[in-house]
Amino acid sequence: MFSKGVRYMLMATFFFALMNVCVKLVSHLPAVEVIFFRSVVSLAMSYVAIRRQKLNIWGNNPKTLALRGIAGAGALILFFITLHNMPLATAVTVQYLSPIFTTIMGVFIVKERVKPWQWVFFALSFAGVLVVEGVDTRVSPVYLGLGVLSALLSGLAYNFIRKLNTQEHPLVIVFYFPFITLPIALLYSAFNWVQPQGWDWAILLLVGVLTQLAQYYMTMSYQAEELSKVANLNYIGIIYALVFGFILFGETFEAGAYLGMALVLLGVLLNIRYKNRLTRQQKAEALATAEVTGK
Repeated sequence: MFSKGVRYMLMATFFFALMNVCVKLVSHLPAVEVIFFRSVVSLAMSYVAIRRQKLNIWGNNPKTLALRGIAGAGALILFFITLHNMPLATAVTVQYLSPIFTTIMGVFIVKERVKPWQWVFFALSFAGVLVVEGVDTRVSPVYLGLGVLSALLSGLAYNFIRKLNTQEHPLVIVFYFPFITLPIALLYSAFNWVQPQGWDWAILLLVGVLTQLAQYYMTMSYQAEELSKVANLNYIGIIYALVFGFILFGETFEAGAYLGMALVLLGVLLNIRYKNRLTRQQKAEALATAEVTGK
């Protein structure tokens, strides 16, 4: 059985994958305009949910919450730009560098320890990303750089979530994301508006709803587990991106790209297995100590 944090992250990954498809379907609209609609829906849903549960909408740590919102807004804008200008699976693969950045920065921000073997597994996943990018000639260096920067900012945002731990309700953390993002997207859209047509409106609504669900479960996952245990589960979205990209957008890749994605997933699975083994060992040691001391 998976732990609660792992189950939450698996759900978040699936909802994020569906959201990515919706963003790709409206790539004829400016990326920041799509973010504007996403933020409106997410902000409204968060506000209603917070009021129903009678929570303090501003939280107990407004500074850290705001920093999480700023980092998340930057990451989101850059990621949507790459989704509009890269194949779906390629954009997602680059974004999935974020768990590596999350873990690295987690050493300094939330003081979590990472075992040497985990660095090996992260390196394996990172090597897989490099293989994918090396064989996909459709990606320009500019958009690749924006994708890496987006992943870096995502890692920073996830660390702020972990730093908040259980001090804030997940709904409050989620609320700050669109609250910070909306003014930025509104300012840009006011000067670069493209009128949505027909089914665009339904897809834009879905972007917001799926985002809300994904953010909520992701936040609960990072609050429930160590970063190094759940962060790499984001990589599973590569499978969704490959399937959706092929079926909906006719995207195919060279054999080397599939090999690279396999390396990414292998690094993920090895890390999860290793982390679970460490957890079992720690529990066994704690139980043995308790038996000896009689506590």
